[in-house]
Amino acid sequence: MRPSGRAADQLRDVTLETAVSRYAEGSCLAKFGQTHVLCTASVEQGVPGWLKGQGKGWVTGEYGMLPRATHTRGRREAASGKQSGRTQEIQRLIGRSLRSVIDLKALGDRTITLDCDVIQADGGTRTAAITGAWVALAKACAYLVEEQVIKTDPITGQVAAISCGVYSGAPVLDLDYAEDSNAEADANFVLSGDNRIIELQATGEQRPFSDEEFAELMRLAKLGCGRLFDLQRAAIA
Repeated sequence: MRPSGRAADQLRDVTLETAVSRYAEGSCLAKFGQTHVLCTASVEQGVPGWLKGQGKGWVTGEYGMLPRATHTRGRREAASGKQSGRTQEIQRLIGRSLRSVIDLKALGDRTITLDCDVIQADGGTRTAAITGAWVALAKACAYLVEEQVIKTDPITGQVAAISCGVYSGAPVLDLDYAEDSNAEADANFVLSGDNRIIELQATGEQRPFSDEEFAELMRLAKLGCGRLFDLQRAAIA
């Protein structure tokens, strides 16, 4: 029995609410149960120096947790003068994931920054961030087309992410904190809209896991992302 009472293949209650930021070109509040992540897409003219003259744009991600996103207050990373290794790893993951489904040449000489700020954390913040960031990115690109800033929508496909793990001997979908902190193995799957793998992070936390267990985690991830793709399409409709 999962602590939440969910079935093995059951997502938490997921909502993807758009237009939650007045000023951002695209925005989405992604809620995966008690994990809430605010994702905004900001469009700026120009690209990083190493990209100048190449005729294409750039998409990047930034990630952070608000001080009281968890049970105890965490110090703002800005106050310590540096980002943690975890923060850097997650925001690079967000950037890589979103760049895999956008035509940077169609974007032109522009940078879109996806800011993913965790308001409340209960496991799966990086996967919620990626899923919500795609919605924010899609809304921002639609805005650019509508305003005739660019001619064609540079989005080439969908991307969503979900966690899976082995908890109490059984593969389960969409880990909350109670499961994630006690999982025998856990994995984060980033998938494209046609069920191809963009990135996969998997670790045997308490023990190695078998090929059969991994195959079931993969099946659950595809099932979960399929539901997230439906929610994303509804959010941008």
